[in-house]
Amino acid sequence: MRILLDNFTKKFGTLTVIDQMDLEIHSGEMIALLGGSGCGKSTTLFSICGIHKINGGRILFGDKDVTNITSQERNVGVVFQSFALYPHMTVEQNIGFPLKLRKESASEVKRKVDEIAEMVHIEALIHRRPGELSGGQQQRVALARALVRRPDVLLLDEPLANLDATLRLEMRSEIRRIQQETGITAVLVTHDQVEAMSMCDRIAIMDAGKIVQISEPREMYNNPVSDFVAGFLGSPPIAFLQGRITDGIFVEPSTGTKMPVNADIAKRANGGEVRVGIRPEFFQPGAGAAIKGRVSFIESQGRETLYNVTLPDGNILRSIQGSQSSARIGDEVEWGVDSSQMLVFGRDGMRL
Repeated sequence: MRILLDNFTKKFGTLTVIDQMDLEIHSGEMIALLGGSGCGKSTTLFSICGIHKINGGRILFGDKDVTNITSQERNVGVVFQSFALYPHMTVEQNIGFPLKLRKESASEVKRKVDEIAEMVHIEALIHRRPGELSGGQQQRVALARALVRRPDVLLLDEPLANLDATLRLEMRSEIRRIQQETGITAVLVTHDQVEAMSMCDRIAIMDAGKIVQISEPREMYNNPVSDFVAGFLGSPPIAFLQGRITDGIFVEPSTGTKMPVNADIAKRANGGEVRVGIRPEFFQPGAGAAIKGRVSFIESQGRETLYNVTLPDGNILRSIQGSQSSARIGDEVEWGVDSSQMLVFGRDGMRL
């Protein structure tokens, strides 16, 4: 089911939260609305659902204008962060509740509940109550309840926020598997860039009620349109250096390290101040333009180790390396920046 937000505007009183947004979500894809608190991502989701009545524009499901119809008439399934299960009902009753509201026969309800319970791997739990389930099991029940009615659209509002790290990893792959198996159009709201990148076909990054970039995860990571987007994607995060480009060379002020930039950027930014972004995988021993600094932080992540290297002016570069690296806190190091992989941004924050 294709979803189209056409000139979509949402206000709360005199406050405009979303102003004339356009967004097309393709049939069968899973898209993430990614951004910080207050950026408008949940407001957008609740408007698609019908919980919020919009103040301008249209919302289309396929070719059908659903702007002014109720949530029940839109045939959407919603999974909330809080699970929102009925504690006095069994798993079977929770999943089947939307079907009972439709007044489907008991035999049909049981058939559909058994079918969806098997799909989300909770068939052995259907006689338990929510209080007897783990967080991951409760989230599977919530997902089953959303899917049992065979909705046209699946909406996921921070569905993994209340789960521990291991369960989040498990449920990321499970939700993606189920979405792909069913072919349902899905919208995920999250502030977690790892969730967005691992689960979705495309990401729409939002800021202050606007979509600042929308593209496939890898494309967005490699080609962010602004330093805001570059800083939002990547773990550990990108590091930025301020400086100038002169005669095709970016000079890092505190060390004097010279890093060549491509001819097009050099021509457009010659003599001007720029902000250079360097991702941790491109700051490595023996690679590119050598820059001196002191190791100020080390975090072992098992297979890999994260290093912060503080430059003389206090700026920090980050490096992610294999666990075999022997650097220690306080060591003076001279590691290299692969300048061909630098991201260069103008004074307005936009990519050059």
